[in-house]
Amino acid sequence: MYLKVHRSPEGEVVAVCDADLLGTTLSHGDVQVSITGAFYGTERATEEEVRSALKNASNANLMGEKAVGIAIAMGLITEEGCISVGGVPHALIISI
Repeated sequence: MYLKVHRSPEGEVVAVCDADLLGTTLSHGDVQVSITGAFYGTERATEEEVRSALKNASNANLMGEKAVGIAIAMGLITEEGCISVGGVPHALIISI
């Protein structure tokens, strides 16, 4: 997986994608989603690193079966709360 933590004065956004998705573009109707290193990072992360980042995250963007599966296993989201983009699981965690 790839992991990048975006920090701003409003908080952190943890972005995680499965390794095989980096550099791809997914289509869902008229919408295209590009999975880029600029957003999801360019260095691989272990499952433990992803879990640690998600534990402290107020917001997260997750793309792929592994990334979404970790958040489900942690109880952060439910499978029903996820969508599919081009056949790939996608989830957003947003704290308000």
